[in-house]
Amino acid sequence: MKAAVLHEIGGVPRYEEFPDPVARDDEVVIEVKAVAVENVDKRIAAGTHFASRQYTAQLPAIPAFDGIGALPDGTLVGFGNPRPPYGALAEKTVVPKGSYVPITEGIDPAVATVLGTAITGMSIKTGAGFVPGETVLVQGATGVAGRLAVKVARLLGAGRIIATGRDDDQLRQVQALGADETINTAVSDEALTQAYLDAERDGYDVVLDFLWGRPTEILLRSLVPQSFAFRKPTRLIQIGESAGAELSLAAESLRTSGVEIYGAAKGLNPETMQEVYGQVVTWTRSGDLTFDVVKVPLSDIETAWQRTDLRGSRLVVVP
Repeated sequence: MKAAVLHEIGGVPRYEEFPDPVARDDEVVIEVKAVAVENVDKRIAAGTHFASRQYTAQLPAIPAFDGIGALPDGTLVGFGNPRPPYGALAEKTVVPKGSYVPITEGIDPAVATVLGTAITGMSIKTGAGFVPGETVLVQGATGVAGRLAVKVARLLGAGRIIATGRDDDQLRQVQALGADETINTAVSDEALTQAYLDAERDGYDVVLDFLWGRPTEILLRSLVPQSFAFRKPTRLIQIGESAGAELSLAAESLRTSGVEIYGAAKGLNPETMQEVYGQVVTWTRSGDLTFDVVKVPLSDIETAWQRTDLRGSRLVVVP
C-alpha cells in the first residue's frame, strides 16, 4: 500500500510503499478515507511531544493516530489508536476492535476529521458551566481551534466574545466569524495589559485559553483588583500552550481576582461527550457550523507536511 512514511525523528514523511497491515485476532483493518494533520502529529514526529516514544519507537513508521475510515463491511467510522508502526496517514491502518465509532451519515469524511476540534470549543459549557449571555474571551482565536471556538461560543449564545491573536488581518477574519472585539497580543506588556482592561468592561466570565505563556500571564495579572473589592469570578479553561508551556502565577492572581482555572477535560465523561458530539453534528448538518479544510492527496504529503500558509484552515489528507 501507499503511505506517508517517517524514517527519522524530526524528518518529513515521504510518500512510498509500506507493507499492508495484517489484523490480529483482536484487531480490524481500516480503509482510510481522511486524516486531519494537526500540530500534535508534527510534534510527535519531531520527538517533542510526551507521546512521541509511543508512536515512533519503531522506525520507519506512519504518522497520525486518528482519522476517518471504513470497516471491512463498509461502515464509515472515526478511528483511533492504530498499532505502531501503522499510523493513519496511509491507504490502510489497523486498530483494536472497538477503537472506532460510527460517523453520522451525510457528513463529508474530511469535515468529520475536524469535529473533535469543535468539541474542544464546547468546553466552555462542559468545563466552565457557560450560560447564555456571558462574556467569553478566546485566547488564541486565529488558529483552527480558536476560530471554531468563536463560532461555538456564538452558537451557544455568548453575550460578548473577545478574541486574541498576533495578526491583525487574521483577527479581522475572526471578527467576521462572530467575535465582537479583538486584541492583538504582539504588543508590549503594558499595552497588552491595558487592552485586556479596556475590553473587560464588567468582567470576563469564561476564558478559553489556547495560548498559556506570556499572554495568559499578563491576562491573569490584569485581573488582580487595584482596590479591596469582590471580583466577578472568571473561569479559565486551559486547552493549549502555543505561546509557552509555563507561566509565572502570582498568589494574588488567585487570591483576590476570583479566577478559577480548569483543564479542558473537566466535566467530560461518556455521557457529556455524547451530548456535545451530538450538538456539533446537529450544527454541522444544518450548516450553522462550518469548517475550513484544505484537502490534499496522500501523494503530496511531503509538501503538505511543511505548509505554513493555512492560516486557520485544517489540512486534511485524503488517500
